Amino acid sequence: MTELLFALLGALLGGGVVLAWRVSERDLQLATPTPPVLPEGVAVVLSVLRSSALVVDDRDDVLKASVPAVAIGLVRDRRIAVPELVDLVSQVRRDGQIRETELVVPRDPGESPRHVSARVAPLGSSFVLALVEDRSREHRVEAVRRDFVANVSHELKTPVGALKLLSDTVADAAGDPEAVRRFAGRMHVESDRLTRLVQQIIELSRLQDDDPLDSPVAVPLDGLVSSTFDDVRTDADARRIRLMYRATGLVLLGNPGQIGLALSNLVANAVRYSEDGSTVVVAAEPGGELVEISVSDRGMGIPPGELDRIFERFYRVDRARPRATGGTGLGLSIVKHVAASHGGEVRVQSVEGEGSTFTLTLPRRHTHEKREP
Repeated sequence: MTELLFALLGALLGGGVVLAWRVSERDLQLATPTPPVLPEGVAVVLSVLRSSALVVDDRDDVLKASVPAVAIGLVRDRRIAVPELVDLVSQVRRDGQIRETELVVPRDPGESPRHVSARVAPLGSSFVLALVEDRSREHRVEAVRRDFVANVSHELKTPVGALKLLSDTVADAAGDPEAVRRFAGRMHVESDRLTRLVQQIIELSRLQDDDPLDSPVAVPLDGLVSSTFDDVRTDADARRIRLMYRATGLVLLGNPGQIGLALSNLVANAVRYSEDGSTVVVAAEPGGELVEISVSDRGMGIPPGELDRIFERFYRVDRARPRATGGTGLGLSIVKHVAASHGGEVRVQSVEGEGSTFTLTLPRRHTHEKREP
């Protein structure tokens, strides 16, 4: 009887221990916070969005982030890496109002910051959704457009103002035939410069709309150089500048109008900035699938610090010299655009006071291919 009593007591104690352990385990589970669960379908929608998307919980932890959001640096260690976006999320969580703003996301040293637009909205009762669009490219394009408009306005103002001033002077000097002829000559120079400027602006606009390699054609280089020399020969002869080229028989592949425009700008610049009595040399060398066309002059050269900027629109090394020679600051920009659209490049080597060599690389058409009629 005593043994039976002890056995029952042991069983009761054992059951109590097991029951206490299970109750303790249940309490522990209840005390451990369960991770928040996203509403059904949210993860699927975010995975197909092209925008950078973030879902943030009430502790500012990023529960879900699209690949673009991570790529542009919005998320780091499951936290939002942009303080301004953190503040915006807090404001939306506080009052439930949708907000939009423009933000600048810093990048690594030496890289331009990203310009983004953010739209933040509540998602249910516990989450906040942030959609971010990278507007860096649009920002750059807008900056280029503003600069271009400002530069065009400035460049047009100079010859237009000069023409007005000269016309007033001619009117005042009506009784002096010699003065009238002199000022009329200046008006002719300024009108020519204005015409070239407008024409090159039109050419740049047309180049940006063209896609020349959709239907490339054969372009004989020898004929192109000969035509270019004909265009500049009057100016070259007036200053005793020799034009030299050795025929190669090479054939380019691309848009003949654009290639001719690029070569014409390079040769015209070489003549314009060469010293009287010097020589301008055009040479071509095949290199596999490409042809390198070099245009060399014996002019004033370009300072080393300016070489990286000479292909910018309206940029001129010597502001006074181009105005006297009729330069517009658009020629090299046109050359660079033509080279890029053909999958080539343009580069320059120059020694200040000795001259410059511009090298234009363009696709080559091999002679064993069937010629165009």
